[in-house]
Amino acid sequence: MTADPQPLPSPSPSFWRSRRAATAFAALHHGEEPLLLPNAWDHASARALAGQGFRAVGTTSLGVAAAAGLPDGAAATREETLRLARTLGSEPFLLSVDAEGGFSDDPDEVGEFAGELCAIGAVGINLEDGRGPTARHAAKIAAVKQAAPGLFVNARTDTHWLGDGEGTLARLDAYQQAGADGVFVPGLTDPRGIEALVRHLEVPLNVLYVPGGPSVARLADIGVRRVSLGSLLYRRALGAALEAVADIRTGRPPTGATPSYGDVAGLAAPPGTPDHGR
Repeated sequence: MTADPQPLPSPSPSFWRSRRAATAFAALHHGEEPLLLPNAWDHASARALAGQGFRAVGTTSLGVAAAAGLPDGAAATREETLRLARTLGSEPFLLSVDAEGGFSDDPDEVGEFAGELCAIGAVGINLEDGRGPTARHAAKIAAVKQAAPGLFVNARTDTHWLGDGEGTLARLDAYQQAGADGVFVPGLTDPRGIEALVRHLEVPLNVLYVPGGPSVARLADIGVRRVSLGSLLYRRALGAALEAVADIRTGRPPTGATPSYGDVAGLAAPPGTPDHGR
């Protein structure tokens, strides 16, 4: 006599919250306006940006690396990236994490890292190929989608960022086929080239905003669905600090907006959150 099958446990409330958040993040790539994604480098910058009405906030690998005194793009900031994601994952905004190339050349290890991000509340991951082997990056994307199916994979190719654009279409096709939910082509600023990619792709196109390049409105007109700010805000913040200290050194009062001590203190993690007091 065969025993009756045991009922499967019901998903937890946190599971359904994660599913709703992931669905909401994906939907932001298909709205009337493109997703303008500001990139934070710490808890305070992320909460400050969310306070300006941004529903989603990304992280910047350069900002995270520089704040820790580590090189960017060298797979040196896995733990720092996880630590920041853990701090931000319980916040009410949607979090996408810049994970360089996944901090490993082993697709299974990249999938494991993505699963950790998903478990602590991230809804998106940005993975860059560094112009490395196309097949390896496609395998990473496939591993992430297997380990964390709900995580929005934004597959970045550096063919324009680090080169002349050769091979862009072939790479993007491979990444789409591997399961990427969107693709990212930083360094491409020519509107005609961007529009040609939009027509070719089956998934949303993400480009990097560059001062002096096409405006967000222009990018929207040609079909871009996500506009990232990358390390721009971090670099601007550092530049503002240097300008302020130069003004003070020469006897001039610093100009520009300066949040009060209380404003910044109010951005701290509330008591009871995992990283409060760190």
